[in-house]
Amino acid sequence: MKRCAAIALAVAATPAIAADPPAWSTPVEPFRITDNVFYVGTQGLSAYLIVSSEGAILLDGTQDRNAALIERSIRRVGVPLSRVKLIVSNHAHDDHVGALARIKRDTGARFVASAGDRWALEHGTSRGDVDYTPRRYPPVKVDRVIRDGEVVRLGDVALTAHLTPGHTPGCTSWSMTAPDRGTARRILFPCSISVAGNRLIGNRAYPGIAGDFRATFARLAAMQADIVLTSHPEAADVVERGARRRAGQRDAFVDRTLLPRLVAGYRADFDRDLAAQRKAK
Repeated sequence: MKRCAAIALAVAATPAIAADPPAWSTPVEPFRITDNVFYVGTQGLSAYLIVSSEGAILLDGTQDRNAALIERSIRRVGVPLSRVKLIVSNHAHDDHVGALARIKRDTGARFVASAGDRWALEHGTSRGDVDYTPRRYPPVKVDRVIRDGEVVRLGDVALTAHLTPGHTPGCTSWSMTAPDRGTARRILFPCSISVAGNRLIGNRAYPGIAGDFRATFARLAAMQADIVLTSHPEAADVVERGARRRAGQRDAFVDRTLLPRLVAGYRADFDRDLAAQRKAK
């Protein structure tokens, strides 16, 4: 990922700014990533549909105003809303979970999330001290609390939860193995790891935030993935890779160097932000 894309993501990952980027609500034609994983998000906010033998899993839903758009994209890849059986999320910010209450209602799916983000999800607001005004979103009831390392299964799909807090207290990355034209691919859906307005010093609502960020960087740096699918698509060039795959580039999404590059870049950004906040204090 180019450095300018990293900077753009750091801005985009702030869940409440003066004016949302237009890309956050710009429709894109849904597309296939592997045999059973589809992109059903917008130009600037990701949502992924994982299709199993017993129904589908939706990972993230973008903003409240995009709910109908996400539902249309799910149907466009051939999955009736009634076949969405589970919903999971990366983290409790309005730009990723705002639409989930409506989608949960319309599909009847069960919602799975971490204990660290449960309060925020069920109250419709973020937790932690930040340098912006968090935007509220429709609360969504958590039906099952997931633990670190726990596996969520639906038919022939198994999603493993990896608690990677920092961006939010309950930030959760998800991994799975997916078939891709005869090849098994290790897929990681990493939770956001940008500071994005979080106070790293004197955060009364989340006093362990800096330590959590450091532990998350170390954990993700030790992981391996063939395909990395981020919650802001520009971080991994998800939409562009989709276009290349449709144009015939078979392995457009495969990039085993992407995860370590992302971690290194955001760890450096964290160190700079932490030093600046210390100096300001």
